[in-house]
Parts: sequence; structure tokens; C-alpha cells
Amino acid sequence: MKKILVPTDFSSNSKHALGVAAAIAKKTKGSVEILHTNTAVAYAPPLPDYYVPEAYDMTEYYENAAEALYNLKKEVTDSGKYNGTKIETVVEEGFLYTTVRRIAQEDRADLIVMGTKGATGATEFFVGSNTEKVIRTSPCPVLAVPEKSGEFDPKVVVFPTTLRKDQAVVFQALAEWQKHFHFELFVLYLNNPAGFDSNAEIEAAIHNFSESAGLKKTTPYISGNTFNEEVSILQFARERNADLIAMGTHQRQGLSHLLFGSLTEDTANHSDIPVLSVPIH
Repeated sequence: MKKILVPTDFSSNSKHALGVAAAIAKKTKGSVEILHTNTAVAYAPPLPDYYVPEAYDMTEYYENAAEALYNLKKEVTDSGKYNGTKIETVVEEGFLYTTVRRIAQEDRADLIVMGTKGATGATEFFVGSNTEKVIRTSPCPVLAVPEKSGEFDPKVVVFPTTLRKDQAVVFQALAEWQKHFHFELFVLYLNNPAGFDSNAEIEAAIHNFSESAGLKKTTPYISGNTFNEEVSILQFARERNADLIAMGTHQRQGLSHLLFGSLTEDTANHSDIPVLSVPIH
């Protein structure tokens, strides 16, 4: 986690996410890049044949954005909590999630930290939240941070998993996090998607994944015949007083996403604690 990208719209929500990113960067000796995206340009209608140039002059916008970024960076550095952490700023234009993906790729970000307030009802079904879209398209892990989640120093982490072979990448990612945050990990296995014949086989698989990744302090938990997996995950996390939920995502898009959705995105959208999504390619 040497490079952490933080999209901001200068809201209190995104400022909280920046504080979380700075805390992680200090812990991992990484740097933070604060990204502000001018989405107004992306949504602007095509220019008419005759127009007033002043109406499309964005000079003032970028001057204001630069000043706001300077003040935001100063607020973080002046706090004294993140001394020695390098913080950079950048302003881009376009759709938020495509811009975040591009900058993450170009600047080789290891992690995106993003504030979320979630979306519900028709808005969630038809549009979804920006955080969901970033999770769905990001080239690197995304930490979705609810506004009221408090200080970030996870002691208990819940990891729902299918225990299929492709989940190894999530176990490995959590092992890297555990080097810096010495948390206890609860591995939650729901509804037997891998088709194991016994609980002993499930526990052996969890042990093998954990040992291969170098994970410590890992406790397996098995639950079957669960009607609503998202509700079960959130409830389990509450019962364990978890500070973080970690999940793998196949980043379904298009018709596949419309038909089957994404358990990871839904959990991130509705959780009141941070959710770490790790892309599975």
C-alpha cells in the first residue's frame, strides 16, 4: 500500500475517508494522492453553434478547486497526526468512476479509499452509488468508508468467502494488511458454494488458504442455509464487533451485473463499518 488514491468532493464524508487513507499511509509508510474530478464537464451538453465563451470558462472552477485541495492538504498535515506522510493533489475532469480508474492505473495505486453514504431504493437499482461503480471497475482494492465509522485501526476483521481457488488473492491481500494492523480474522463460509462434504473439510480449506497466505489469528465460522447472505454478513460482523469487512469481487458488469448483482457492492453500500473489496481476476 505504497500509493493510496482518495477521490474527494470536499464533503465531510470524503474528508473522513482522507483521514482514514492518511492513517493507513502512515502505518504502511506510503503516500496519499487526493483526486478531485470535475464531473460537470462530463455531463455538459454539446456546445451550440453560437455560444458565449464565458459560459464555458472553467478557470474560476479550477482556481477554487486548487485552493480547496490546498486547504484540505494543509488541514491534514497541520493536524500533526500524519507527520512524514507524503500527500499530493490532482484535479481531473470526466465521469468520476472512469477518472478514478484511469488515475489509479496511471499512477499505479495500490489502494483506493473512498467515502460512501450508500444508495437505496430506485436510485440504487438504476444508478447505484459512485462507490459501487468504483468497486466494479477499479484495478486495485477499494476501501469503502462510511462517514460515521470512526478512527481506522481494525482489531477484528470479517472475511466472507466462497473458498473457491480464486479466493486465494483475498487471503493474500489480508495477510499484507495483517502485517500492519494486527487484527483477528473471522473467515465466514456461507451456504457451501464450494460443495464441501463436511465441516472438517471446510475448516481444513480455511486453514490451508490461511497458512499459504501467511495469515495469523484466523478463526473459521460456518453457516448454511442462509436466505439473505448480505444480511447474514452484516449481522455476523455486528455480533463480532468487527471493525472491517473484507470481500473479493469478480467485478461483474453489463447484463451479468444486472441479473446477478454484486454481494460485495451491496455489502459496501449498506455497511456501517468499512468494507475492503479485492478484485478477483
